[in-house]
Amino acid sequence: MTTGDPKQIVHAADHPPFLWWRGEVIPWDSATVHLTMVGWSAISAVFEGIRAYWNPDDEELYVFRLEDHLKRFAQSQRFMRMKQTYSQPQLAEAITGLFRANGHRTDAYCQPLAYMARTVPGYLAAEGVPSEVFITNRSAPSNLGSGKASRCCVSSWTRISDNSLPPRAKAITNYQNSRYVSTEAQLNGFDSGIILNDQGKVAEGAYACIFIMRDGVASTPTRTTGILESITRECLIELLGDMGIRVQERDVDRTELYVADEAFLCGTLIELEAIASVDHFTLGDGGPGPVTKALQARFEQVVRGRDPKRTHWLTPVHAKAGAPA
Repeated sequence: MTTGDPKQIVHAADHPPFLWWRGEVIPWDSATVHLTMVGWSAISAVFEGIRAYWNPDDEELYVFRLEDHLKRFAQSQRFMRMKQTYSQPQLAEAITGLFRANGHRTDAYCQPLAYMARTVPGYLAAEGVPSEVFITNRSAPSNLGSGKASRCCVSSWTRISDNSLPPRAKAITNYQNSRYVSTEAQLNGFDSGIILNDQGKVAEGAYACIFIMRDGVASTPTRTTGILESITRECLIELLGDMGIRVQERDVDRTELYVADEAFLCGTLIELEAIASVDHFTLGDGGPGPVTKALQARFEQVVRGRDPKRTHWLTPVHAKAGAPA
């Protein structure tokens, strides 16, 4: 998958019947605001990406790590100094209810987005402005086990630092940094870019965290290297430990990417995707390596509710709204 993959681009006509806005499920076409509200409100807007996986044996749609995503959503609003309008339990009920309203019985993706309820120009202070939230969802087939592998490059752009914009916030503004990286990579013939921080260390992919494997040890940049604090990354650290693989959270040098035995990107949308090459240095045989493939298989068992040790990570949609599995 790349950020330019047409399968991942949502067109205006490809929307479900309903979305959630201002506390209720409403028809898609009823969600309107005046044109003048568009613009400055996006400067502080924050969002979450949340996946849900269909288990045909259980006839259940499981939302993955819902509580953790909503905790990060609240944290992002805090960074932007928004006054939160809805509690996490209210949003959890809204998300599961919207999945039901739209009749999702396949793998799906949900995106809650919070923005300031009144227009505040970007050059003015914004403190305690109430947030407004809307939630959308859509079908999103899983790529786990697809065999995809991305051709990556190290970007000339630098990752935003903690003293410029908060990388821990999943904020719309921060993603301009990612867009520069993705656009540069694709114009230069790559699938995606890898971005270094202001210390010259590997931070993350343009839209996902990164792991490398060297000599049987998995390494991933630390939380203090300018990464988004990825929920998927935390899950994979735990699952790699279950597989008997040691994980190091440490600084990763650019040239370590070139000599890695294998590497992969991870995040909610991308899930877990192998890196085929970096700056034309082929990793392994250019496809998913053995650890990547084994981890993909294990992760899929977890997200579909087939790992009895990890059912606490799942929230069923159809059985009982908002209740842990």
